[in-house]
Amino acid sequence: MALLALLVLLALAGPVWATWDTCRGTCGLWPMVLNESSAIPEFGSSHSAEGTTLDVNPGAWPGIASIQVTLENGTWHMCSGALVSHRWVLTAASCFITAGDVLKWKVVVGATDLAQPGPQAEAFQIKQLLKHQDYDPATARNNIALLELDQPVECSDYIQLGCVPDSSLAVPELKTCYMAGWRATPDSAPGPRLVLQEAKVRLIDVQLCNSSRWYGGAVHPQDLCAGYPRGGIDTCQGDIGGPLVCKDNAGDYFWLVGLASWGKGCARARRPGIFTSTQHFYSWIRAHAGPGPTGPPPAPKATLNSPEPPEPEPPEPEPPEPESSEPVTDISFPKETLTGFLRRLHEVLELLKDRTG
Repeated sequence: MALLALLVLLALAGPVWATWDTCRGTCGLWPMVLNESSAIPEFGSSHSAEGTTLDVNPGAWPGIASIQVTLENGTWHMCSGALVSHRWVLTAASCFITAGDVLKWKVVVGATDLAQPGPQAEAFQIKQLLKHQDYDPATARNNIALLELDQPVECSDYIQLGCVPDSSLAVPELKTCYMAGWRATPDSAPGPRLVLQEAKVRLIDVQLCNSSRWYGGAVHPQDLCAGYPRGGIDTCQGDIGGPLVCKDNAGDYFWLVGLASWGKGCARARRPGIFTSTQHFYSWIRAHAGPGPTGPPPAPKATLNSPEPPEPEPPEPEPPEPESSEPVTDISFPKETLTGFLRRLHEVLELLKDRTG
């Protein structure tokens, strides 16, 4: 009965997304809902990033990663990134200009409070760093990098894969976008700690961002602009490599469309955050990280009493073989023999006639 009830619920619920118990095959799932109250109007009155970002609940950003380095004076969060496969993290190449031996760094996923990561968080060592071969530190062109982890990641409600869109997705048409990064909370004791914060943003036309009163041509074709014309919300220090995600217009999942790259100041008017477009580097990502999921396809509906497939119709009987077409052989008798046979037959018939009469 319990199984029957479950099937009924699945049938009434319609399509469902694939489960997230592994990092293979699905991406873009957000088991914990983003904080919708973080949205602000385009021409809001706030002019500080602190006033327009909200702390993130555990699990609300399951694809984000903290890239950290341990020095003599402690462990420090350096940049952010996004998990894009069970072994690769996507981030900005500018994070590693003075990285030194990056193999001594680590990646933390599944955490929101870096001071108290919690049991749901996982830490991984870095096996190798792959910066884009054409990355230019002076102009931040091709500002993208991949980190290979030393161990495969297992997904959970707190750890998920980001969906990198291919060329078929119309990214400028996505309306609901978010960014996130770790910010210090100075009011905590004994000292400041880094807590993940999120904010809702809008994609801004790159041509507008490149206009003379904005960035004056400094934005590259492989970049995205996100924020608000009046400012008030933006990426800032410590957010480099952080994910920009947008909700799919038709499905209940998110696309990893950008990585925080650079900007002028924090939350200034006509100075929105500049993000590396992951779609532009889709082929580069797949060439190094291997094929990965592009989106969570809906599971087929569960149905009750599914009709059995019809039995195949019996084959039509084969037509009978045609009779032999060989010519009939003529049999001939001598005339006297045939005459004698007829005479004897007539005598027999007469005899039978007399006996029955």
